[in-house]
Amino acid sequence: MTKQRVPKYLLNCIFIILFCLHGSISNAQILKATKPNIIFIMTDDQGLLMESIGHPIVKTPFIDEFAKKSIRFNNFYVSPNCAPTRAAIMSGVHEFRTGVTATHNECERMALDITTFPELLQQEGYETAIFGKWHLGDLEAHLPSYRGFSEVLMHGAGGIGQRERGAKITSYADFPPNQGEGKAAKYFNPVLLHNQTIVQTEGYCTDIFFNAALAWIQEQNKTTNPFFAYISTNAPHSPLIAKPKDIQRMKDRGVERPNLRLAMIENIDDNFGRMMNKLEQWYMLENTLVVFTSDNGAPGSDPNFIQGHKTGKGTPYEGGVHVPAFWYWKGKLKEDVSVNALTAHVDLYKTFCELSGAKTESTKQRLEGRSLLPLLKNNQAIWKPRILHTHRGNLGKDPRKSADKMWSVRTDRWRLVGKELYDIIKDPYEQTDVAKQHPQVVESLSKKHFAWYETMIPYMINQNNVWNKQRAPFEELYDKQKAEKGIPDWAPKTLY
Repeated sequence: MTKQRVPKYLLNCIFIILFCLHGSISNAQILKATKPNIIFIMTDDQGLLMESIGHPIVKTPFIDEFAKKSIRFNNFYVSPNCAPTRAAIMSGVHEFRTGVTATHNECERMALDITTFPELLQQEGYETAIFGKWHLGDLEAHLPSYRGFSEVLMHGAGGIGQRERGAKITSYADFPPNQGEGKAAKYFNPVLLHNQTIVQTEGYCTDIFFNAALAWIQEQNKTTNPFFAYISTNAPHSPLIAKPKDIQRMKDRGVERPNLRLAMIENIDDNFGRMMNKLEQWYMLENTLVVFTSDNGAPGSDPNFIQGHKTGKGTPYEGGVHVPAFWYWKGKLKEDVSVNALTAHVDLYKTFCELSGAKTESTKQRLEGRSLLPLLKNNQAIWKPRILHTHRGNLGKDPRKSADKMWSVRTDRWRLVGKELYDIIKDPYEQTDVAKQHPQVVESLSKKHFAWYETMIPYMINQNNVWNKQRAPFEELYDKQKAEKGIPDWAPKTLY
């Protein structure tokens, strides 16, 4: 029997195909378990308010420079409000599945049977830290020290100085010295929780959180362990309290009536720029991934604040949940790249775990997000179509009555908001309702929403919580420590 020889040109074709397949696989695998340091910055209520995204007044040169050289996720989505977004990030599942359905009234507590990704990072040898806003429960068992963070500097409630007012007393309250209305709230010299001790700090809140983070990062740089630093600013959330020099800076360039939120954002930008300069000075950029985003859209209805969108924070429209997401790792990720795939906050969990080598098989919750690693290596990587569910929350005692309130469904092309349908590809600012032209899309996505919502109801464990004490946990903690040993002054170590 005569042996048939494979033509040389065919062998070459097979070799090329195998090489390309190997390259594709390598691109998807090459970042796994590389164990970079990770610095994750998330501002509060900033949304898309940046100069490079088209805002006519605010100046954000350092974040804009960072965005220019980063991988930019142009279709990155979060939840409509603070605590829900944070729950989804920490858990890798929709916030309702964690029990978090709102920002207050005991509905901000993340369920204790959730495995957070910082817990998994710790198992891989990571040091972990949070600086700023937690907002996933102030009861002891819910605090970040018990949810995967080894270093903590935080305020209470959903913002510095916040306390639930009115007839209902809740567990949601910051330390007493911080409480007050408007300018009385302590954005300057706030009392904070440093690990297990309440401390008196000095300075402006955003400066304090960045300074503390940099001091901690500086110490980690002396060790061989990788780290995860979560810088979670309470700014530019209300009450709108800015540093006088940031207000004056806007006046000096001709802004007659400086907006305080924008002044707060410019202060964030200053701190961000100083952080990046320090990382470069310390030769850390080559082994550190830096990620910047915001927790929800900017509040209000002023077109200048919601960047032309229909609405802002607290709504299920694009302007409520569409935020920037910039990723930079010098020498490891391509620079100045745009990714248009539909991505979301729930994707951060698997992404950070894969980068660290952390195993997710033992998580108590079934993860819903995807790893972003394929897109970080190739912005045109295959990304299967998906559906993202958004629901405002604030569901009341009986969640079943809220199934048809403040919800939307987002696909690669469409956003259905109740009975309104928008073609986001053609109409990113949701100006034209096309529901009548596409009734089959409305019917299909509506069914998906109500079916999904029904599966979420068993997880909504916080709807009927009752707080029957007159003092919130952080108020009680403050009173106890002050009586026993006082409130010590605290400041981060000096930077070199």
